[in-house]
Amino acid sequence: MLKGTPIQKRKLADDVRERLLAMIENGELRPGDLLPSERELMEGLGVGRPAIREAMQALERAGLIQIRHGERARVAEPSIGRMVDQMMDPMKHLLVHSSASLDNLKDARLTFELEMARRAAEKHRPEDIAALTATVDEQEAARGNAAAFRLLDGRFHREIARLSGNPIWPALSDALFAWLNDFHVDLVSVQGKERLTIAEHREIIGTIASGSPDAAATAMRNHLTRANELYRRTETDRG
Repeated sequence: MLKGTPIQKRKLADDVRERLLAMIENGELRPGDLLPSERELMEGLGVGRPAIREAMQALERAGLIQIRHGERARVAEPSIGRMVDQMMDPMKHLLVHSSASLDNLKDARLTFELEMARRAAEKHRPEDIAALTATVDEQEAARGNAAAFRLLDGRFHREIARLSGNPIWPALSDALFAWLNDFHVDLVSVQGKERLTIAEHREIIGTIASGSPDAAATAMRNHLTRANELYRRTETDRG
């Protein structure tokens, strides 16, 4: 007698999703193309409307198609930002319920930011330094407005990542900052934190402008590890 895990019945929606996914992957449906209508899919695949809609919703959640009310679905244009958005809620859920995951994410961000600072020092142009400086000037003007200050904080790090010339890195910078944002709020409310952040950002700009990758990485490390230490101290004080 055979023993083991029983074979599970597949849902019709799973079969429909896989059929549509195959059409996208083999190029039969390309980015921007309209998908067949619900009626065409129902007749062509021999399934009911609920299976079609469930499959389409799964593909939309995966960022592979776009569905607008009153219009036929279409294949989504490839987008790093959209892919990151799909991960936002699961990542926040993970961070809320796992302190170890939060520490690991902070470590990953540190490694990432150090490399971005190095590349920025190697590849920057004078106009890049001017743009970074303008962002920090805006941030200084936003002192006292925590939400605006954090938004500009994220923009500063994203602009550094952009200097790498690789479009994946700015999107990843946005993602890392967004994932940590809920845990970053208390940092800017600590007395003196905003002033210190601005001073550190200006120091980072100076090291990038100097063209020294090591100095830029060191300035970035000092900035981020100081923030982590302050975060831990704030949490201890709150507790």
